[in-house]
This record gives sequence, structure tokens and C-alpha cells, in this order.
Amino acid sequence: MTISSALSSSSTTQALGKLVIASRESPLAMWQALHIQSRLQALYPETIVEILGMTTTGDQILDTPLAKVGGKGLFVKELEMALADGRADLAVHSMKDVPMNLPEGFMLVATAEREDPRDAFVSNDFASLEDLPLGSIVGTSSLRRQSQLQARLPHLKIESLRGNLQTRLRKLDEGQYDAIILAAAGLIRLGLGARIRDVIAPELSIPAVGQGALGIEINANRPDLIAILAPLNHPDTQVCVEAERAMSRALAGSCTVPLGAYATCEADHISITGFVASVDGKQMLIETASGNRNQADALGKALANQLLAKGADEILSALDGHK
Repeated sequence: MTISSALSSSSTTQALGKLVIASRESPLAMWQALHIQSRLQALYPETIVEILGMTTTGDQILDTPLAKVGGKGLFVKELEMALADGRADLAVHSMKDVPMNLPEGFMLVATAEREDPRDAFVSNDFASLEDLPLGSIVGTSSLRRQSQLQARLPHLKIESLRGNLQTRLRKLDEGQYDAIILAAAGLIRLGLGARIRDVIAPELSIPAVGQGALGIEINANRPDLIAILAPLNHPDTQVCVEAERAMSRALAGSCTVPLGAYATCEADHISITGFVASVDGKQMLIETASGNRNQADALGKALANQLLAKGADEILSALDGHK
């Protein structure tokens, strides 16, 4: 059942007696769950809204880059199991952690308004990436960031950085890195915006697909929840993320692939820029497409085709383990 058909067939938007939100237990994930909890309680004051905190496989494996252990889907699987067995009614995700193709039986029903989608430069000693001297160690867990950094600033040394946001900041403060790159949205949401020394313009570091946006996922067998959760959806964010995910999906994108996409919309117009690169940044393809917001999915696919026409398939096929 599609979201539109379920909405049209729903006879009521009355909330249930209780709603349970599945969430990871990291501080940022809990902030996100509490944010959605607050919105639902404001919408449906007579409904009890609880949070089911969970530790995911992605939270447990901290000594290996995500690209080598299964990708960001490791942050989602346990939450989906809670949806499947009825322990939770909805799950809240960072959209950049949601696989491009959901498992059978699940659906995304809302995309909450996006926070700042840009990457943030965080350092105790330097004001910007350009200020880093030769051989400076920069921490990031993202092949997307690594490829773009290596393309622009090949004199930097990029090292893997795992752990929740607080852990990453601690490693910086301990002197393990000269600087780290994080999503600005997470720092802002946790009241840590003062740690941001510089925000990196999207044209210099194209964000991850869905970065800064929150997604609401449910069991596809619960169409009764679609109308209830519909007020959480932010239409502009939803169409932009839809276009970004369509591009990534067409290129079989995951955290094992250095790619990114960022879409913006104004009135009926949407514009999206995307890239595919080799991990070392020596091969970099960037393209832009624009069109009507009603064609977000098709626009993302068209952008993927533009990148493929320029040789993206050759870059992708050369990536270790990419299929």
C-alpha cells in the first residue's frame, strides 16, 4: 500500500492510546527521539508516547570502519526488528543512516524538517581546513568526506574516526587528531554548536544523502499510523531527500561508496548536485540537475544517469567489494 492510498482510505487521524518510538541510545539519537516524542505529544495530548532505547550492531562495532562491516544499515536493523515484532510503533532515524532500499515490510512515512545539512570543521588549534599544515591528521568515518578532502587538500592525512559524537570530540581533545569533520546538524542539536570552527560550504563538501534530516519508519502492516504521523512530514525536506536518495539508489550507493548529493527547493523548483569519486579523490565527477519538485525521484535518477554517462560506473566498479 502506498502512503497516498493509505491516507485517502484512512477515516481518522485520531492517535492511538499509546505510541512507542524505537531509537538508538546514543545521545544524538535520543535527542532525535525526544524531539519527535515532543511533537507527537503536542499533536495528540491524550496519547502516551514512550521511547524504546536500543543498542544496534553499528553502535557495538567501534574499531572498524563502517564500510568494512556492513554499512550504515547496521544502525537500523534492530529498530526494524522492534517494529516487526510489535515492541515499537515507529522508529526515528537520521536519514543519512537509512539504507537506500528498505527491507520488505517497512516504509518511510515522514521526513522531518532538515537541520543544517553541511559538514562542520572542528579543531582546537585551527580555524579552517585551509589552515591545517602539511601532514595534519583529520578524523572522519566517511568515505564521502575523505574523497572530497583528498581531492581538495591532498597534503592532509585522513584517519578513521568512529564512535558517537561525544566520543569523537573526546578523541580530538585527547590530541589524536588535529581536526575532525562532523555533521553540523548533530552538533547543533546537542547544543555543541560552539565547537564548530567553520562550516564547509556544500559546493566544497557535498553532504551525505539525507544529512540533517530525520526519517520516520513504520511496519508496512500498520497503515493506521500513516495519517497519524503525516503532520511530522516537512514537504520541502521530503522532496529534497527523495531526490537525493533516488540518485544514490540508482548508483547502488552506501557508505562503501564515496558519493554525496544535496538538493534544495524553492516553490515548484528543485535543484540537486551529486558526485561520485574514488576514495583517494583523484577521480571526481560532479553533476547538477534541476526540474519540477513533483519529479524529485525522476530528477535524482536523471542525475545518476548524467554521472554514469561521465564514467561513474568505471569508478564504482573499481571500488573494492562494490557490486
